[in-house]
Amino acid sequence: MVNDFPRTLSLLRKEKKISQRKAAGELGVSQALLSHYENGMREPGLEFLVRAADYYGVSCDYLLGRTMAREGAAILAEQVPDVMEQKDNVLKGSAMALLTRKVLTNSLSLFYDLLGRHGDRKLIAECSLYLYTAIYKLYRHVYALGGQNPEGAFSVPYGQVDPMCDMQLKKSEIVLCRLEEDARKLSEPVGGMTFDQLEQNYPQLAPSLLTLLHTVSDNMEGKKTGL
Repeated sequence: MVNDFPRTLSLLRKEKKISQRKAAGELGVSQALLSHYENGMREPGLEFLVRAADYYGVSCDYLLGRTMAREGAAILAEQVPDVMEQKDNVLKGSAMALLTRKVLTNSLSLFYDLLGRHGDRKLIAECSLYLYTAIYKLYRHVYALGGQNPEGAFSVPYGQVDPMCDMQLKKSEIVLCRLEEDARKLSEPVGGMTFDQLEQNYPQLAPSLLTLLHTVSDNMEGKKTGL
């Protein structure tokens, strides 16, 4: 059984503000058995898993820690709103935050168009996992500022975020290096990535990506930047 299950089962009951005894009765098990489930001392069968999912109004995948979406539904590209293109976009912030968001959004749009044209699903998946992990790590650090937000919402304790994320990033880097080696053997590089090609093929997006590349390069070289 996935390690997240006991913790999620316990959190859902506490979120519902009911006692272990009451939950056990309504789930058709003894309080002692439910306690064992919540403490990870015993693993439930499929029948209890489905019953618990229905009882708490979540998916079995959510209970098992396979998704952070309670309904467990897969997200389709056409279902994700592009807020940057919405006229009633309510996202606000400082001038620096807005500029950075635009630079990142444009850069990622260009980057994923290049990946999409290349068509390597492994490359797209690994790049996406790398970016997801980096954003997750940043979010957890900002989330922890001030110590006011509850940490119980996350399965990974804050103290383990850096080493676990760094390990995942390193794993992705290893996979990307292997993909690079395979591409060289097959002579299948991701084309259209020189600065001249970017400016020619993506006149509106290229300035953002070039700004990002130059900003990071300047920071690594110890030069002062706007960041």
